[in-house]
Amino acid sequence: MKLIITDLTQFHIPIEGEYKLIHPRESIHHCVGCFGCWVKTPGVCVIHDGYENTGFDMGCCQDLILISQCCYGSVSPFVKMVQDRAISYIHPDFVLRKGEMHHKRRYKNVISLSAHFYGDPITDREKETARKLIAANADNYDGQVGQVCFYRSAKELEGITL
Repeated sequence: MKLIITDLTQFHIPIEGEYKLIHPRESIHHCVGCFGCWVKTPGVCVIHDGYENTGFDMGCCQDLILISQCCYGSVSPFVKMVQDRAISYIHPDFVLRKGEMHHKRRYKNVISLSAHFYGDPITDREKETARKLIAANADNYDGQVGQVCFYRSAKELEGITL
């Protein structure tokens, strides 16, 4: 399954295969760092606002696709909040990977993380930062990097297929 997290409220991109779309539809609450999703309700956020199962949804996907406005080489505030609320995808225990300390995976799937950034202009420095961020996120998810693409506008995204 593909899990698509986007800040676009109007989504007109063709998607092949099974997918779930997370986009701004309701008010999303910030992660409060309570770690309830790790110890109180493992795998599920304790804040019930329609986004509490994002970590579980990540555990069911093979492809995690972020579609976001590029904000200083990072994702938009909405996409970041969804990612923060998905911290339950990882386990509170630590493991060494590539010589670095990381949280271990809660689920058995291995995610391929791709990102489609839009905005005009996106500088070369922002592109470099975005590529590094996606690679770091993939490491934290114990996954792999898919494609990282850049577009001048959200309208250009309508020409792609996911």
